Amino acid sequence: MIEETEQEKLIRHLRGVRPVVINACHGGFGLSHEARVLYLDRSRVDYTVEDRESRFSTERYGPQILVNDEPFSDREIPRDDPVLVSVVCELGERSWGVHAELKIVEIPAAVKWQIEEYDGREWVAEVHQTWN
Repeated sequence: MIEETEQEKLIRHLRGVRPVVINACHGGFGLSHEARVLYLDRSRVDYTVEDRESRFSTERYGPQILVNDEPFSDREIPRDDPVLVSVVCELGERSWGVHAELKIVEIPAAVKWQIEEYDGREWVAEVHQTWN
């Protein structure tokens, strides 16, 4: 996939849409090690990398990334973060974590939204009011 140009970003903005990253398969959202490193580099966040407790975990998930001496969690990244969207666009399938299949969906920019999921498969839903 090719990273979005500034002109394409402007066109999307003028059309009034917002890109959101979701996981399109059962398993759960997650970034590959390469995508996590690229995200942190582009976000200008200082981090360190070290092996995990077991060699199997390091081989499967990549080395552990620490930010402020705490494990970095890609699940805390806002799904409409422009840096996240650009990383997923640029890396394509290489951005996918172990049990993930990331997809970018466009929603109307003015909509209050949330991510809902079943067994790790996600979709974007409009927030609405409920009462009990």
